[in-house]
Amino acid sequence: MAEPLLKEETGIYKKKYPYYIENPVVENRVAQFLEAFAAVLNYTDYKPLLDSYCITNTKCNRCAVACPVYVTTQDSRDIPCYKTNLLLEIYKRYFTFGGWFRSRFLTKSFELTEEIIDEMLDLFYRCTACRRCTNECPLGVDHGLITRLGRYILSLIGIVPKALQVSVREQLEGKTHNTSQVPKNALLNTLEFLAEEIEETLGIKVEFPCDKVNREYVFFCAVSDYLLEPDTLMGNAAVLYAAGDWDKWTIGSCNYDGINYGLFYSDWHLENIIKQLVDEVERLNGKNILIGECGHASRSAHDFVPVFGGKKTYPVMNFMEYTLDCLRKGKIKLNPDIITQKVTYHDPCNIARSGWIVNQPREILKSFVKNFVEMEPNGQYNYCCGGGGGLVSIDEIHEFRMEVGGYVKAKQIEQTGAEIIVSPCANCKKQLRELVEYYNLPCKVVGLHDLILEAIEIPGGKTSEERKKMKEEMEIM
Repeated sequence: MAEPLLKEETGIYKKKYPYYIENPVVENRVAQFLEAFAAVLNYTDYKPLLDSYCITNTKCNRCAVACPVYVTTQDSRDIPCYKTNLLLEIYKRYFTFGGWFRSRFLTKSFELTEEIIDEMLDLFYRCTACRRCTNECPLGVDHGLITRLGRYILSLIGIVPKALQVSVREQLEGKTHNTSQVPKNALLNTLEFLAEEIEETLGIKVEFPCDKVNREYVFFCAVSDYLLEPDTLMGNAAVLYAAGDWDKWTIGSCNYDGINYGLFYSDWHLENIIKQLVDEVERLNGKNILIGECGHASRSAHDFVPVFGGKKTYPVMNFMEYTLDCLRKGKIKLNPDIITQKVTYHDPCNIARSGWIVNQPREILKSFVKNFVEMEPNGQYNYCCGGGGGLVSIDEIHEFRMEVGGYVKAKQIEQTGAEIIVSPCANCKKQLRELVEYYNLPCKVVGLHDLILEAIEIPGGKTSEERKKMKEEMEIM
């Protein structure tokens, strides 16, 4: 694997990235930041958390060894403790009695400046918010949460990368209500096309259910699955059909995007996108929310539907949980002789760091993949792909994502010798594919259900062996 250009003389260690910001604030930023911070403290529950962090030791630096960014750059500014203390110092100085007292009676007192605001923008968006550092913190300080809080306050005064802002704006205010601006007619045409693909590939005739009421599951995937990851979506459909649950799910035509970029920088946007998702389930009178493979879409629904759904809270299930349940009950069969390549699995931080979805995909993979290898470390301690926290959507920091954020992950992949990387997350797939290309790694990135699509046995359809032979013949042609 080619080494990155990580040398002091390149400037990458200290380099600040020029984020594209719409209508950037240039005047009175300090006053505006403090006003926004005060509003957050007044209308949310962050204050008790900040108070508890202020009385603990948040400078031990044990988190440094866990951070893939710091491990790569060795820049003290990239230590999670350093970023956390930037915000805590502001809180202590301006929002606690002790800070007020020191500012009045001590000559050397911390002061928020324009330079510190610039530094927070740079450092909070160098962090992938993977929260691996939280696992290492002896006092349980959630540095990833503090990073998100800092981003939230900055966003309230208009300081946020344009890439994140545009996606959220389209979801909440646009005509399509999805991050990729896919209109309803395009969705319906795509579903019709995928039905034809399934008939040709699997030998079964299906029609994707849309706007069906009273179904067991209302399905939401990353909207990119409809256009960029069709094999993942067809794999989902194959499992539902083979399990005999085709009449138990539906896609909604008013809201069909599980992506929630509010998770990365704004509690306000996070809440309103969740409410939009819940409203769609209520419109269709569904019973459960079924999220596709996407890691951050799953976490935002799983963790925040109970918080922001109010009385309309619905149970949330990731599709891998559904597939594993079908596998254990014998409702689906996967042929262990189809996938012969060496396969590894990447744990998306949003579903693995908490321990929620770690063993489920591995149990599925090991049931039909004979040559499965692990990255080290893995599971809850696995490294971020380098595009977490929404960074994957920010094109102007591509160099950072490749040479800093994703360098450790690229090394992990290389050491496995895997030919296939399974990554059940839309953002991780994009980042990992760019890493594979950037470092010229001899492997490909797919979703879990992409492989299931190849190995699943479909009642009344073509066998997995027939499909494999047909695929090989197509490749020869």
